[in-house]
Amino acid sequence: MSDERPLNPQAEAAIAKVRRLMLIVSVTTLLAVAAVLGVIGYRLMSIGGRAQGVTEATATLPAGTKVLSTAVGDNRLVVTIEVGGVAEIRTFDAGTLQPLGRLRLESKP
Repeated sequence: MSDERPLNPQAEAAIAKVRRLMLIVSVTTLLAVAAVLGVIGYRLMSIGGRAQGVTEATATLPAGTKVLSTAVGDNRLVVTIEVGGVAEIRTFDAGTLQPLGRLRLESKP
């Protein structure tokens, strides 16, 4: 025989309410974790689709050109060079290495 006494109706109602709330919280947590894992998986798959392998290119610069700096950002490659004492900024697409722009920085005498 068990020593447990039956619960009164108010206690049974409270326990049932707590069980329902725990079920709701558990389902919500499961959905949130599934959503986060889904987003991570989607991003990994979309990054893998964009990978094109190794790109090899040669940029021909005028004789005596000095490369001052390079930077990569926003899918752009920016190269700062000095040609004959004049600074120049050349911009390339980082994926295809196609030239996008050229900016000469000259000073007025």
